[in-house]
Amino acid sequence: MLLNLHVKNFALIDEAELDFGRGLNVLTGETGAGKSILIDAVNAALGGRVRGDVIRTGADFAYVELVFSIEDEAKRKTLEEMDVSTEYDCILISRKITENRSVHKINDETVTSARVRQVTELLLDIHGQHEHQSLLKKQKHLEILDQFASQEAAQAKAKVEKSYRQWQALKKYLNEFQLDPEARKREMDFLSFEIEEIENAALREGESEELEAEFRRFRNSRRLAEAVRDTGRELGIEGLDGAAEKVSRALRELHPAVALDSVLEGIYSQLSDVEELLGNACRELSSYADELFFDPEEFRRIENRLDVIHRLEEKYGGSYEAIRASFDQKKSKLDELKDFEARKLRAEEEEIHAREELTKVSKELSEIRRRAAAPLAESIRSALVDLNFLNVEFQIGFEPLEEFTKNGQDSVEFLISTNPGEPVRPLGQVASGGELSRIMLAIKALLSDKDEIPTLIFDEIDTGISGRTAQKVSEKLNTIGRNRQVICITHLPQIAAMADWHFCIEKGIAGRQTQTFVRVLNEAESVDELARLLGGAEITDTVRKSAHEMKDLAGRTKNN
Repeated sequence: MLLNLHVKNFALIDEAELDFGRGLNVLTGETGAGKSILIDAVNAALGGRVRGDVIRTGADFAYVELVFSIEDEAKRKTLEEMDVSTEYDCILISRKITENRSVHKINDETVTSARVRQVTELLLDIHGQHEHQSLLKKQKHLEILDQFASQEAAQAKAKVEKSYRQWQALKKYLNEFQLDPEARKREMDFLSFEIEEIENAALREGESEELEAEFRRFRNSRRLAEAVRDTGRELGIEGLDGAAEKVSRALRELHPAVALDSVLEGIYSQLSDVEELLGNACRELSSYADELFFDPEEFRRIENRLDVIHRLEEKYGGSYEAIRASFDQKKSKLDELKDFEARKLRAEEEEIHAREELTKVSKELSEIRRRAAAPLAESIRSALVDLNFLNVEFQIGFEPLEEFTKNGQDSVEFLISTNPGEPVRPLGQVASGGELSRIMLAIKALLSDKDEIPTLIFDEIDTGISGRTAQKVSEKLNTIGRNRQVICITHLPQIAAMADWHFCIEKGIAGRQTQTFVRVLNEAESVDELARLLGGAEITDTVRKSAHEMKDLAGRTKNN
């Protein structure tokens, strides 16, 4: 269950801390005091969207923290399988909201909002002020029925969705066979031309790089020749008075002196090395010069070949590998077109088989739903009687859809009659806002038992009801609270009187700012709050006496 709610800098709330208990937790307060702000804060922590103005004026961030106790062993095991630690039998979920970003955490580990929703949907369910309006949509009726049918329906739906996606993929594949014969022939001719073009080019891996290097050498051959000639002249390759010849004469001049002074041996040795290096350089340069020539025909051949390669690269990809990949793809496509009729026949057969399989699993899902429909309808009818629908009939109607969907082929609609002798009609044509609210309460109670969600939050479930009906709703909430934790925001004294824990939400001024405050009420304060709900602005002794009587009646009801 939800043990603690901590809110800081959220809308009108400077800082609030609520410790919830077992059973029915009721929050009351004047209109506009900020009751819905707390629900907005909880929704924010659960990964819901938040408005840009939720950060309290003057604050840098808003912060919401929820602490859940995990008491059910099966729930703990499920959470552990989801890699959520339940150490100390608790889970801490928080969200920090700044101007530019939000940070969600589970047990101090940063997670996505989707991850938060995945975890918290096992722990808590919120019924907002206008959620009952979703009952006007038939899709919601199908969701409720599937939830009631539980695991059996979930497994069947998974099969239907998988089969539906396979069928859709085959239908999409079949659309590729809509080419008329003339268009197919044109595409085959074009593919054959491109394949032949690549084949005739006879490309070789690495050829482009080799030819580019040769082309650059040919294109720069004049500059290379001039550089070799000038360098050779300076070195004296052609017998000129170059560096090599001068070093040789220097060695000859120095040689006799070495015998006279051994100090000159080192210099002589260095000059000998220089002579050898210059000689090697001259020979290599002469060899390069012999090979360096410009062949116009070879240059044109290289230029033309590079033009072919570059054109293919521009057309089919920027590299040899890309051209080969394009070639293989076109070959495969051409083979497919050549085998067009046979492949089309196979695809049609596969689509028929997939449709038959989808029909089968959809029928199985429909049968599961139809088996669950009668018990669900009776359970809802019985719950509605408890909520002061005295002469109510409730049925679930089925109609097959013309087309398949990922949810099968069922259209489901809730049908109701609230007056004796009146036939059942679609819910949206019969139920008022207050009746829809009670119907949703009945459904939430049923599904919470089915899904074993430990905490239910109702935000003004009492919309549009009063008197005896309000008393019945309070009794239903008390019944749910015996097995689940219920947190309810209300303006009805009948519901507030039934509270196991009563919180009052008030608005006031602190430091020139409007703030929302929350406090837990003791027995006497709870009676005073009931009197306010009963009597409005002026609380007389008679009103206070009525509040005491209402509290006593609620106590007797809870003890029965």
